[in-house]
Amino acid sequence: MSILYEMKRVIELEASSIKALSEKIGSNYEVAVNLIHNCKGKVVVTGVGKSGHVGKKIAASLASTGTPAFFVHSTEGVHGDLGMIQKDDVVILISNSGETQEVLNLLPSLDKIGSKKIVITSKSESTLAKACDIYLAYEYEKEADHLRLAPTTSSTITLVIGDALAVALSILKDFKKEEFHLFHPGGSLGTHLTNEL
Repeated sequence: MSILYEMKRVIELEASSIKALSEKIGSNYEVAVNLIHNCKGKVVVTGVGKSGHVGKKIAASLASTGTPAFFVHSTEGVHGDLGMIQKDDVVILISNSGETQEVLNLLPSLDKIGSKKIVITSKSESTLAKACDIYLAYEYEKEADHLRLAPTTSSTITLVIGDALAVALSILKDFKKEEFHLFHPGGSLGTHLTNEL
């Protein structure tokens, strides 16, 4: 077995899946961006496992590019953290299968709260897709690990969808470098902007 061959295979598989995504996204994605753009509250991202880790990054990217957002772990949600969510918020639920029980457990309370729901999933006919206002569905051939089990391709696609949402929203908001610097004054990026502005 060639380690470099396997690493290249993973990269090429995930890259081809992203390319396929760019060719298949439809009007649901634009509807989701407009829903978030017109939201009077915040964006709340939720998920568990690898989807949860990706969700944290999506929330951070949204927040740093002009869309107030934070992450709520789905399990913690049903143990009190749902109190962070209000009617005017938009909740982005992440589940590759669309059947993740910890995420499904949030639905009754979210329905009572009245917040809008967007799901990112590979299954457009899943329970979550049917329960949410908008579903952002994606397809992929297989996970990139040798067992075809570990979230690799699916989590990368979800991350890319989050980046696409964040950038589209930032453009709609006419988000400027000065505002980015306000939210990101630290690190080498903050120093660069300080010198530039």
